[in-house]
Amino acid sequence: MIVRKLDDLIDTPRDVRGPVWASRRFLLAEDGVGFTLTETTTEAGAEQILWYKHHVEANYVIEGEGEVENLATGEVFALAPGSLYVLDRHERHCLRSFTRMRLVCVFTPALTGGETHDADGAYAPHAE
Repeated sequence: MIVRKLDDLIDTPRDVRGPVWASRRFLLAEDGVGFTLTETTTEAGAEQILWYKHHVEANYVIEGEGEVENLATGEVFALAPGSLYVLDRHERHCLRSFTRMRLVCVFTPALTGGETHDADGAYAPHAE
């Protein structure tokens, strides 16, 4: 059984940060469960172009408001607490945070730990 608390992740290698986001990684590949679970925050006013070419990501908003735009289709979806969006087809997208947002995110395949976004807004592919 794995039991972790958010406070135990802060300021450890599982607390990965970018200019406008922070990802607290509760589960990683080394935990052996086949997926990653994070609590991710984005700052108010943030606009990020992201493209998870190598991962499927599910995002559940638990705090804040924003929107996600599918850059291939131009569709824009409002986000608020209780909203879920899943990048099941590796959609290139823009995440806009109108207020500070807090999300629970699931990645498959699992992240190894220190991933940050590359120039395309992607994480590197999972190494077997």
